[in-house]
Amino acid sequence: MVPFSILDLAPITEDSDVKTALENSKKLAILAEETNYHRVWLAEHHGMRGVASSATAIVLGHIGAATKNIRIGSGGIMLPNHSPLVIAEQFGTLASLFPNRIDLGLGRAPGTDMATAHALRRNTTSKVDTYESDILELQRYLAPATPAQKIIAIPGENSQVPLWMLGSSLYSAKVAAKLGLPYSFASHFAPDQLFDAISLYRAGFKSSKQCEQAYVMAGVMAVVADTDEEANYLFTSVQQQFLNLHKGINKPFSKPTDDLLNYCSASETAMLSHILRYALVGSKQRVTVKLEKFIEATKIDELIISTPIHDIQARLKSVSLLADTGLSKATGFKKYGQQN
Repeated sequence: MVPFSILDLAPITEDSDVKTALENSKKLAILAEETNYHRVWLAEHHGMRGVASSATAIVLGHIGAATKNIRIGSGGIMLPNHSPLVIAEQFGTLASLFPNRIDLGLGRAPGTDMATAHALRRNTTSKVDTYESDILELQRYLAPATPAQKIIAIPGENSQVPLWMLGSSLYSAKVAAKLGLPYSFASHFAPDQLFDAISLYRAGFKSSKQCEQAYVMAGVMAVVADTDEEANYLFTSVQQQFLNLHKGINKPFSKPTDDLLNYCSASETAMLSHILRYALVGSKQRVTVKLEKFIEATKIDELIISTPIHDIQARLKSVSLLADTGLSKATGFKKYGQQN
């Protein structure tokens, strides 16, 4: 048994709008709290017609105000897009509003195309190369200020917001291990290096003030319904989304379809099967078996779940059914300074 958490992309569906997407994210967070999920994270993406969480810190304020105890955070903030000081101020503010509930997950991908990344960063020549030093700078702003410290984050100073390293490569695993930070691997969309990254992280982990021992989270997509057939049908929405990304088509999150094969070539079908091979799709009984195997194989400490379903009621039902598998650990525990 491991804690279950939620990764929310605040999907903008093709028959809806941003306001509805954010309202649905609130509904999802409320249900996650009621069904004992450990945390809800929002992801930073930019310029995507199907994602409403680009202003991640603002959306987290919306989620925090609607909930009481569940941890909330970023999964993640793409640090090269921002000044560490700005992120410290934003998450220090959140930590003041929602004490002992905020997580700050960090990634180094742009979360968008390069033209949009340039508009975000203004200077894209060196930021990724300074990723590790930016993390250390951010940590300093969130820690108690020293007497000689000239730049302070207000809010942010001494907020002690816990940092997480997010990634889909061996690089992120090395940085997380070196800095002694918890690590979340994006196996829900980049499965290839899952086991190598976990092994590298655990082998190289150095204890830190925040984290005494290695702590691994892994991501999966989950589409759970009353029957396998219904779940497979609902899953075609995210399959279409990946096909659109592959083809460079930017559109809102699609309705499910009965004729997905009409959209797919043989190579595209193989691509989807490869990228989404850890997706949990089916009835509660079928998903429970798959989930047990995944947890056993990875030996993860926590599971974070994306629920890419077009209809909000079906999305909420999937989250409830997954919580009802009996594999989720109760979450009122203290772990590395993070307590519900």
